[in-house]
Amino acid sequence: MNSRTVERRTATALLVAAVFFMENLDATVITTALPAMAAQFDTAAAHLSVGVSAYLVALTVFIPVSGWAAERYGARRIFAAAIVVFTLASLLCAVSNSLWTFTVSRTVQGLGGAMMVPVGRLVVLRDTPKEGIVRAIATLTWPALVAPILGPPIGGWLSTHWSWRWIFLLNLPLGILALIAALILVRNGAYQRRPFDIAGFVFSALGFGLFMSGIEAASRPDVPLWLSLGMLLTGVALLLLSARHLRRVKHPLFDLAPLRIDTFRVTAVGGSLFRTAIGTAPFLLPLMFQLGFGYSAVDAGVLLLWLFAGNLGMKPATTWIMNRFGFRRVLIVNGMLVAAGFAAYALLTADTPRAWVAVLLFFTGMTRSMQFTALNTIGFADVPQARMRDATTLFSVLQQMNAGMGIAVGALALSIAGLIRGGATTASAADFRLGFWLIAALAALAILDSLRLPARAGARVLNKS
Repeated sequence: MNSRTVERRTATALLVAAVFFMENLDATVITTALPAMAAQFDTAAAHLSVGVSAYLVALTVFIPVSGWAAERYGARRIFAAAIVVFTLASLLCAVSNSLWTFTVSRTVQGLGGAMMVPVGRLVVLRDTPKEGIVRAIATLTWPALVAPILGPPIGGWLSTHWSWRWIFLLNLPLGILALIAALILVRNGAYQRRPFDIAGFVFSALGFGLFMSGIEAASRPDVPLWLSLGMLLTGVALLLLSARHLRRVKHPLFDLAPLRIDTFRVTAVGGSLFRTAIGTAPFLLPLMFQLGFGYSAVDAGVLLLWLFAGNLGMKPATTWIMNRFGFRRVLIVNGMLVAAGFAAYALLTADTPRAWVAVLLFFTGMTRSMQFTALNTIGFADVPQARMRDATTLFSVLQQMNAGMGIAVGALALSIAGLIRGGATTASAADFRLGFWLIAALAALAILDSLRLPARAGARVLNKS
């Protein structure tokens, strides 16, 4: 293979990973800056959660459009335009002076991010031979693991020492550099001028939006139960209607055919449960350390960095482990370790030595990194190039929805724990322990899908030599 081609593919994968990191970081970076922003907007900090939700919902709603747009107008053009929209929306967020303007700006930023995610993944996977899938996915996986952990401490530091506006202003030089790199590295590929599936977009957009909003509302005590259940059930009904429409229409917004591939279905079904479970950790752990154990915010943030260190520490070994043991064995055995890690969180107390807490966080960071990479890689192992656009769109929708669900499910588990303990309104260490037992059960449930895989599932992308 031409060395220049390999270098171009590597550079493109690194570019897409960097853009993914920027997009994933912005999903969580403002959480610790909300009090400072609320003071300038003259509103309650709790009301600013709409800025977080608007960004996540916009990402999920508009991702399905990206695959069609990339084929209609060219991946290079759409990817570059998405970077421009995301960067300009970051500037609008930085200069916002009210909750309304900030929410609109975050929605536009989410629109840009929605186009960057699947189109960037498509650009990489479309030009990567099967034997290079493992390495490419390993490169694309780290932003989703690292960004949610680094976001809160970065946002807290910037809002404390500089200004919350710098959270968004730093995207400007990064966006300009990413745009230049995209124009140099990314190619358009083949064009397909298919009609836009308006009904598919409306059904899927409303379905995903209401489903995510319903889960978030169910975790909030200030939202009536009937309202959250109504949104949730309406969202599910619209998603089922969307699936029925996508299977019958001649030119669907995206095809559901990849779900018939066993290896892709594992990352879509069991993988969604797993990604939701690990998405609870960056939310529940710092709260447990502070509210349950009495740690300071700084101490909690420093401890959480051990989770990040475990993620990075595992990266060099993930490819060797998958090649040595195969996907099925890794997903089952490592999946058990992930569930055991959540159970171990439930056994922590305020008296547990912090050195042991750090060791546990490092270990669980390693196992979640391994599982994340294995699931993401096997998902594309058997997808033919002709179906890659639909597979990347479906995967991106699910991954983004899982990211949003992680926080909501974590809060819901905490609420359920409080109800079991007699309806306590203030979270205690016991509530967090029970909540982590519930998340451990969710992570264990995700393993069932992997048990159905054949022994050599996804072997075509592994190097057994």
